[in-house]
Amino acid sequence: MSDYPKAMADVMADEATDKTMGLAPDRADSDIDSMSEQMSEQSLRPVIDDEARRPIDEKAKALALAIAEAADDRKAGNITILQTGDISYLADYFVIATGFSKVQVRAIANSIEGTIQDQLGQLPIRVEGMSEGRWVLQDYGDVIVHIFMPDDREFYDLEAFWGHAERIAFTPSVAPDFSGGRFVS
Repeated sequence: MSDYPKAMADVMADEATDKTMGLAPDRADSDIDSMSEQMSEQSLRPVIDDEARRPIDEKAKALALAIAEAADDRKAGNITILQTGDISYLADYFVIATGFSKVQVRAIANSIEGTIQDQLGQLPIRVEGMSEGRWVLQDYGDVIVHIFMPDDREFYDLEAFWGHAERIAFTPSVAPDFSGGRFVS
């Protein structure tokens, strides 16, 4: 947990001592303590309050799994599915995968787009990064796909950023072996 609320309360206490912030000194201290307590409580809350949570759509889960399968068909590495709907309004699921060359990153993205269009008749709302091929993002509404080169995936580390998201089990059909830097099937 961050020391931010306590540090903020300390700064505010110093200001209250100097200016009393327009309040009587004894009241200023109690107001600062109250604010510090509220800030501490808020920092422990999930992004979405329980009352505001929406039910996770089973179609979205099926879409995420179909996307993971399509990525696996192009030998994407380290495919991870995160259920983010409970903690964010962005999407119900993130599918994160690694391509080991720019060509493979693009091939994975094309495979996902073609497979999902053929199977579900759905195209992504938006696609970013295809020309660069280092990080391709495909937005399917309820599912957001991130396909990274290894260095970019490590740098952005979305799994850590969304570390409190539930991981959905996905077992690749063929687990590539990149031992010694060579692909071995």
